[in-house]
Amino acid sequence: MATIASINPATEEIYKEFEMFSTDHTSRCIEKATCAFKEWRNTDIVLRSEHLSNTARVLRKGKNELASVITEEMGKPIKQSVREIEKCASTFEYFANEAENLLQPIEHGAGAKKSYIRPEPLGPLLCIKPWNFPFWQVLSFASYALMSANVVLLKHSSYVPMCAQKIEDVFLDAGVPEGVFQTLMIDGKCASSLIGRDEIRGVSFTGSTLTGEKVAEKAGRHMKKAVLELGGSDPFIVLEGSDIEMAASTAASARFLNCGQVCISAKRIIVQESIADDFIPLFAEHTEKMKIGDPMDSSTDIGPLASKQQVETLDVQVNDALDHGANVVLEGGKMDGDGYFYSPVILTDITRDMKVYREETFGPVAPIITVNDESEAIQTANDSDFGLGATLWCSDDEKAMKLAGEIESGMVGINGFFRPEPSMPFGGTKKSGIGRELSSFGMYEFMNLKSVKLY
Repeated sequence: MATIASINPATEEIYKEFEMFSTDHTSRCIEKATCAFKEWRNTDIVLRSEHLSNTARVLRKGKNELASVITEEMGKPIKQSVREIEKCASTFEYFANEAENLLQPIEHGAGAKKSYIRPEPLGPLLCIKPWNFPFWQVLSFASYALMSANVVLLKHSSYVPMCAQKIEDVFLDAGVPEGVFQTLMIDGKCASSLIGRDEIRGVSFTGSTLTGEKVAEKAGRHMKKAVLELGGSDPFIVLEGSDIEMAASTAASARFLNCGQVCISAKRIIVQESIADDFIPLFAEHTEKMKIGDPMDSSTDIGPLASKQQVETLDVQVNDALDHGANVVLEGGKMDGDGYFYSPVILTDITRDMKVYREETFGPVAPIITVNDESEAIQTANDSDFGLGATLWCSDDEKAMKLAGEIESGMVGINGFFRPEPSMPFGGTKKSGIGRELSSFGMYEFMNLKSVKLY
């Protein structure tokens, strides 16, 4: 029987191995979800809200234990893992409190006795999620998917099987009916085969562009709704007149959070030439203050990368930049000893022919690009296949709002780093994905908005 291994990236030790589900076992889970949906969709919205509130309580009560599982399995510093669990809990609380309002039929004056738009659930949804935020990526989706009376089948990353199992346990501990949320211990090939099954009514996918294209193709062939969040190469723009100290501090946090393994992290730092000599040393100084080490230590800021493959990919990108003339401001790279540790690297003199310019750098590597003026800054920011998020530092609020409208992205943070919130839509443009997560917009992605007119 094939297995999925849980490996500690800080020590490279195997914690546990999980047997992969057989085809028959997977089919039984889908049948269970289909039966659960018939009951769940008819469950009063007040009771569904109570289930979400109970889930939030279970998350808060067990946050330290759950955070430890995250840290042990994918290497995130423990203090960041605790915050991840707390964010999941607050998101469940938001939808528990707001969903009744969000899911009310929308009255519409359309020349009839009564006209309205009625949001209705689709059914069982397949949720394919990555390892970098192993609880948040799943639960941020599940919060509104379940609140809107869908049911969820999770195919999690093979890097985090313990997290995947714990997530299902959280729902069961909260009293959510069996079958409403299930974890499938399957591989990517099996998950792809499920998209075409009649019982599956939609797919939420977060991951690489290449895999996302395959998911979209399969979903389109079977006329299934798909929402795709495919990562990014987000620009972090610092213009003349900005608070350079604050911008440099925020840039370090935005680039190196979760060891740089964040889809919306500051992947390309774009600085106006006139302030580059002030900004770059400050950015390097804040970076060097970050403690690298045991992710279970509450004082650690940067833990290991999630896998050996991540280390190898970053090395290729950095060496390519050096071969093409990049200058090293902070020399880091693969660290000696056990674990997938990679010390932060800061590079300047970045050009378009370098991988760190064209590709997503999913780790602690910061390429800095200097530009002459704001026009070139926006042009450089948009010179990417990706369009997920962006950060803009500008002292003129009116100008900043105008420039934000010119950036090709789904989200922009002005004079601060944009972080996901349950009340705001999350998603990107171009190769960063299709559709939106969170808020009413994310909720409606997996609902049938039925128009009804009484004449």
